[in-house]
Amino acid sequence: MANSPEMRASDADRDKVAAILREHTAQGRITMDEFNERLEQLYQSKTYGELAKLTADLPDVDLRHRPAKQAQLPAKQGSMHSGMQAAWGAWAMASGINWVIWLIVSLSSDGAVYPWPLWVMGPWGVILLVSTIFGSNQPKKK
Repeated sequence: MANSPEMRASDADRDKVAAILREHTAQGRITMDEFNERLEQLYQSKTYGELAKLTADLPDVDLRHRPAKQAQLPAKQGSMHSGMQAAWGAWAMASGINWVIWLIVSLSSDGAVYPWPLWVMGPWGVILLVSTIFGSNQPKKK
């Protein structure tokens, strides 16, 4: 039996329409403001007819056969994967903080202060450099 517009909708029916609205938002057919407005109307809807009005101006979406996510493009030759970029970023941040501390201590003391940040950034930087040059360009698979 076909669902008539006057028939009461269930929570599961509203959830299906919410998923359809999310998909249309992700595809750029409706804005976040429109999505939020329609979502408010969705959860106030009581019948199939009210639910149908929310998606009447949108093309049908088959949520069971959504297109697969785009495969990640292979890394460009010479580019680092995000884990290695994060490691270099952490090294740079820690090195910068240590040098600022060293500078403050040096300026506030009477004599010369040994450049101890070299002992923090040196070994760590060497390990990162060797990993970058000789390591795999791809993160490890689980």
